[in-house]
Amino acid sequence: MVDAREVNLGLDLCLRVGELLLSSGAGAADVTATMQSLSYALGLREASVDITFTSLAMTYQDTPDDIPIVATRQVKQRAIDYEHLTRVDHLVRDVLRGDLDLRGARTELGRITSTGHPRARWAVTLGWGVMCAGVGVQLGGDWAVIGLALLAAVTIDRIQLRMARRRMPSFYQQVVGGGVATLIALGVSATPISINVSQVVTANIIMLLAGIGFMGALQDALTGFYVTATARLTEAFLATAGIIAGVSGGLSIGAVMGLEIPRLQPGEYSLQTVGMLALGSALAAAAFAYSCYAPKRILLPIALVAGTAISISGTLQNAGIGRAWGVAIAALFVGLVSFSVSGWMRVPPLVVVVSAVVPMLPGLSIYRGLTLLGEGGSSIPEGLLAMTAAISVAIALSSGVILGEYVAQPLKREAQRLETRLTGPRLVGPVDHVVRRDRWRRRRTAPDGSQTDEVT
Repeated sequence: MVDAREVNLGLDLCLRVGELLLSSGAGAADVTATMQSLSYALGLREASVDITFTSLAMTYQDTPDDIPIVATRQVKQRAIDYEHLTRVDHLVRDVLRGDLDLRGARTELGRITSTGHPRARWAVTLGWGVMCAGVGVQLGGDWAVIGLALLAAVTIDRIQLRMARRRMPSFYQQVVGGGVATLIALGVSATPISINVSQVVTANIIMLLAGIGFMGALQDALTGFYVTATARLTEAFLATAGIIAGVSGGLSIGAVMGLEIPRLQPGEYSLQTVGMLALGSALAAAAFAYSCYAPKRILLPIALVAGTAISISGTLQNAGIGRAWGVAIAALFVGLVSFSVSGWMRVPPLVVVVSAVVPMLPGLSIYRGLTLLGEGGSSIPEGLLAMTAAISVAIALSSGVILGEYVAQPLKREAQRLETRLTGPRLVGPVDHVVRRDRWRRRRTAPDGSQTDEVT
């Protein structure tokens, strides 16, 4: 029979890996396939995986006569950490190649989760500020807008960090973030300093939207994990509602104070504005990846992919194609190139994909919808259309990227293997099993009581 201790250690390793992947935004299908690949490589070839949004369970039964061994783990914290995601991805690949055994993998995983980041937390805060400054450039803002967007982002991040340490739900963090961004912009507009309030608020809305898992939600829905998809969508809805509540509250305060809040209309794109779009988008995407602890080697490729994608979207919109379709085609491009880029840079495709689409998030549509709804009367239908446009853009981004991954991933003989059948495109984890035969060993007990290793 299989050594129960080895089984428990193997299941624990798989669950800890799955927890880290799920908390970093990986889709449930990717997490399931990675855990099954890992257990397969460790000799637990009959293990099954069950995932919800807040828990993971794994069951192993060597033979029908054996009592099943069940292990579970709760997913208590969710934080985007691309450094840990990348290192865990490398760990799984090392195990599949046979370069790392069970105990070595457990030691390495403990080292990954217990060691801090070489990147200082104040640098991460500054990264969020640079991201919003990049969005300000993307929106055509002047130096005042860029500087104020940076200042507001830094303030929001520090406040949200304090709230997170006090275990405040993310909904309230989003409310405070949206309110602080709006009040800071309105406060400066009340001074002699000339400032475009709309551009500042929109830049900070995109910062708040960046951490919402739209991509994972749609990937789960497309791959048949409907329970997890529903939970992710609920979380995304609450987070977005928090942003709307915070911004609308700030705008209401501004209206009471008699401050004029101009609308921010989508502009037409010329060659010059497309260049600024590309520059701002590249800066914002790279800064977002930096703030999420992505390896430094991937920052420049992310900037190039994001700049090219936003240029495609802007050019198509200037040619008369609707925004949703322009964004979808740009996202398709991101999905097509991210597979190759991530392979060259040795990072999961998820790192490239999420970072590159951040500048195309519908912050502008949300802001316009809120201002129009706040005006009331005949502006309400137009405001509802703007909010609907925001939803369509979010769906276009996610579906375009995932379709690009389906097209980009090469069709190999391994495509018929278990994990590929489970997941379709892989944003995290290896595509095929690369396991040495001598790694598949089971402890068997002979009739005389002695134990032997049997290669399977």
